[in-house]
Amino acid sequence: MNTTEIPAPHIWVDGDACPGVIKDILFRAAERAKIHVTLVANQRLSKPPSRYIHALQVRGGLDEADNEIVDRLHRGDLVVTQDIPLAARVIDKGGVAINPRGERYTADNMAERLSMRNFMEELRGAGVRTGGPSSFHQRDRQSFANQLDGWLAQLPRTPTAM
Repeated sequence: MNTTEIPAPHIWVDGDACPGVIKDILFRAAERAKIHVTLVANQRLSKPPSRYIHALQVRGGLDEADNEIVDRLHRGDLVVTQDIPLAARVIDKGGVAINPRGERYTADNMAERLSMRNFMEELRGAGVRTGGPSSFHQRDRQSFANQLDGWLAQLPRTPTAM
């Protein structure tokens, strides 16, 4: 008999830049699906009282929150992030990564996304104004909720106690 226990799926949130409306969707999902959600940031984050919702404050510094997420991540866990290099690390470790607009990062689209990110960074470094992301819309929230529901639906169901 195999005594190796597979950890329960977990949702990790790169909390520094995650929109409040997305956190609210995650908080409701945590309660509904009884799944743990952990916000990770290098600042104090507020969260509702819940046995399923956690906040983890890491020390300040470049990539500290990202490193903490990757260190704690298990295969199949979900990570919500806008950070493309973090998403690449998550995928490399066997996790699932989506951004708050509901776009799923995959091994197939990661090279293109990293290339575009680096190109835009070079432009900004050269003083070119590149503008910011487009406004966050209802369709972004819906797309995120759909991706989250899809991830939750593929989770193995544990039998209920009799």
